[in-house]
Amino acid sequence: RLEQCLLEVRGWMRKNFLKLNDSKTELRVFGTRSHLAKTNNIRLQVGDHSIEPSSSITNLGVIYDPELNMESHVDHVCRTAYMHLRNIGSIRRYLTMDATKALVNAYVTSRLDYANALLYGIPRSSILKLQRVQNMAARIICLKRKSEHISPSLIKLHWLPVESRVIFKIPLHTYKALHNIAPAYLNTMVNRYEPGRTLRSSTEGLLQPQESRVRLYGDRAFEVAAAKEWNIIPQTIRSATSLTSFRSQLKTYLFKKSFDL
Repeated sequence: RLEQCLLEVRGWMRKNFLKLNDSKTELRVFGTRSHLAKTNNIRLQVGDHSIEPSSSITNLGVIYDPELNMESHVDHVCRTAYMHLRNIGSIRRYLTMDATKALVNAYVTSRLDYANALLYGIPRSSILKLQRVQNMAARIICLKRKSEHISPSLIKLHWLPVESRVIFKIPLHTYKALHNIAPAYLNTMVNRYEPGRTLRSSTEGLLQPQESRVRLYGDRAFEVAAAKEWNIIPQTIRSATSLTSFRSQLKTYLFKKSFDL
């Protein structure tokens, strides 16, 4: 069936003067460990090439592994970030704090934030790897020793911890979807809560909770995560009249929650 789809794609590309590169086509099977064990011998015929499943694939700069635990992507982000931090650290004494912050934001923080909504619900151990990167970045900017507690530096920089930065993206995309400023496919994934009779909760702007069949993957789906995280935040934030106001209030809420302020 998949090979038939590829034939149709090849035909469409030919009609539009495009070419499907058989040798660069990649195959990746996603699933649980038990499901993957049943697909060891899968092959895909693409033209004259027989394609075997890859250990990981990259799409738009994000590395996907078979079980979608994002370990390969997290490890890649950490390696790249540490390289840049070592380089910035070697010239830190020649830089002002503002200049150092600008470099860290350009080469490190931007990588931590890129497509980080995909990291929602990944294992805690992977989040801690990224948090150690952020901690090192804060120490370099604030000239703190490794033995010193990092929370005061994160508060001084007004940085959300990595886990909160991931969570931040979920209500943000939900707000955009509810106000029709998100891609159309996201708009269809959020449903407002409409009780059968008049209740106080009917005016609070809540979303209809969604249940998933597979906790490992289903709880990370946007339609499930959106309702969960949206219903947690205060009503005053949910009822923000503009995206700018919503972003500001949401960050302040998560910031205070992260550091118990």
